Amino acid sequence: MSIIIRKVLPEEANDYTACHINCWQATYKGIVPDDFLTNMLDEIEERTERCKKSLQEPGDYEFYCVIYDNKMIGRLIISKSKDEDKPDAGDICAIYLLKDFWDKGYGREMMDFAITKLKRLGYKEVIIWVLEDNHRARKFYEKCGFTLDGGSKELDYGKTFTVVRYSKII
Repeated sequence: MSIIIRKVLPEEANDYTACHINCWQATYKGIVPDDFLTNMLDEIEERTERCKKSLQEPGDYEFYCVIYDNKMIGRLIISKSKDEDKPDAGDICAIYLLKDFWDKGYGREMMDFAITKLKRLGYKEVIIWVLEDNHRARKFYEKCGFTLDGGSKELDYGKTFTVVRYSKII
């Protein structure tokens, strides 16, 4: 069975938020503090409301869900880069799958979909930010042809993390 990647509807905010939390809890286990990941569930109502508002007023963002057998198994967000030094690049802001769907080729399908969409929007370069300690994702991005471009910044997810930027000419 194959996946379907499509835009998320505002009325799917509950499922999209639950998918977001489940993906984060699997992806960042052992990287981000457990308290931060657990507390995401405690904030599900607020997160769902923010998600619904974002879906209703997406601005420069395009929100996609990944469907397998009528179940939402992943999420993908693309936009114009907000980085001052990359104003003409497209940005893959989020690319996540539920753990049960890792290593089945769906991540590559999602990446190809995102790059194709960004290319159609006229971008010649794509960026993606990743936690420096997320070696699994970094390996995947490198397999997809992305390289470190020297961009980095700090984020706080219960502790301070360095995120690094990958880019790819398309």
